[in-house]
Amino acid sequence: MEILYEDNHIIAVNKACGELVQSDITNERTLVDEIKDYLKEKYNKPGNVFVGLPHRLDRPTSGVFMLAKTGKALERLNMMFSKRDQIQKTYWAVVNKRPPKYSDTLEHYLKKNTEKNKSYAYPKPVPGAKYARLSYRHVASLERYHLLEIELHTGRHHQIRVQLGTLNLRIKGDLKYGFPRANKNKGIHLHARKLEFIHPVKKTLVTILAEPPEDKVWNEFLKLFRNNQFSPVIPV
Repeated sequence: MEILYEDNHIIAVNKACGELVQSDITNERTLVDEIKDYLKEKYNKPGNVFVGLPHRLDRPTSGVFMLAKTGKALERLNMMFSKRDQIQKTYWAVVNKRPPKYSDTLEHYLKKNTEKNKSYAYPKPVPGAKYARLSYRHVASLERYHLLEIELHTGRHHQIRVQLGTLNLRIKGDLKYGFPRANKNKGIHLHARKLEFIHPVKKTLVTILAEPPEDKVWNEFLKLFRNNQFSPVIPV
C-alpha cells in the first residue's frame, strides 16, 4: 500500500488496479481493511479504527484515493465532493484512437442500470438520469494509443468510461464499455492522477499526485511527461 499523503484528518493512497475499495458480496479483503490495519498498528489504537469514504474509485481504476480519519473531516469532505468547484479531480485515460477534438467539454445525463452495473449516456434529461460533465485534453500519442487528461466536474457512476464512449473512445482494457481485449491485471488504463483542494480543517492548499501502475504503455507515456512532451495534440 503506497501512502501518498497523511495528517491527523485525512489519508490518501495510490490504489492499485483491481483493488476493492469496500466490502461487497464477495467478502474479499478491501483497501479500507488494509488502511484500518495500518492505522491501528502505526498509532497503537485499541478497538475499532474510524475510516470514512468521501468518494469512490471503480475497482479496475488506479490512482489517488482519499479517506477521512475523523468524523469532522468526513463531513466536510462529503460536502466538498458534492460541490463541483471545491475539489479538482484530474484523471489520465489511455484510449484506442484520437478524439475528434484536441480538447472539449462533454455534458450528458447518465442513468445507471443496477442489474448490469453499467451506466448509459443521454443527450437530454431522462427519468432517473443525473447530469454529468467533464473536460478533456489530448496530451500525447503513441503508435497505437492516445492519452487524455481529464478534469472531472461531476462524480457519476462510470462517468469517464461512459462519456468517452459517446465519442467511440474506448479505454484500454475496458471490456464493459467496448474495448476488445482485457488487460492482464484485469484493470483498465484509467488512472486518478491528481486531487487538489483546500484542506477541510487546516484550510491550506493540498495537491496529491499518484504515479500510474508499472506497465509498458503507462511507462511510455510517463517518459513523454517527464520530458515535457505533453501538449494538446491536434487530430490529423
